[in-house]
Amino acid sequence: MFKEILGLIAVAMTFIAFIPYIRSIKQGKTKPHVFSWVIWGLTTFVVFLGQIADGGGAGTWATGVSGLITMYVALLAYNKKADTHITATDWVFFTIALCSIPLWYFTSSPLWTIVILTTIDAFGFAPTFRKSYYKPFDEQLSFYVWMAVRNVVAIAALMHYSTITVLFPAVTAFLALLFIVMVVVRRKQMTSS
Repeated sequence: MFKEILGLIAVAMTFIAFIPYIRSIKQGKTKPHVFSWVIWGLTTFVVFLGQIADGGGAGTWATGVSGLITMYVALLAYNKKADTHITATDWVFFTIALCSIPLWYFTSSPLWTIVILTTIDAFGFAPTFRKSYYKPFDEQLSFYVWMAVRNVVAIAALMHYSTITVLFPAVTAFLALLFIVMVVVRRKQMTSS
């Protein structure tokens, strides 16, 4: 019962993070990079399926909900033309990520599937890191704080601990924290110059 409660808390945290983020996109305050969100939506939902197959239980619920909402954010970012500045580097990371997705299909190991998808997801962060380095005020940091904490709660809610169930939320929590630090530093640099 305790794991289910943690799973529900992680799902609630997902909504707490996404609702203001989506509202901010609709208001034009937050401008997510569409490439990152397409990659994240695809990989997150497939990882959710892998976690379910490995017996992750309640700890996977937030990943599944997040995958669906992330696909909506990608669509919203595209429709709002949130970040229309696409660089050659963005195309490289986007292409690497999309070309890597079929690799998970050809692996007979669920572990390699999760490793590949987690790597793709990390590559998917590159366009957002690049954009936010130059435009650190275009992202809502509270979203990334909530997602990092949510992933820790989701890990605690897992019914079965393995690399398959833990790797993705652990890496995405780490990347969210790294992103937060980079944006805070860039914001301070820009306001002090």
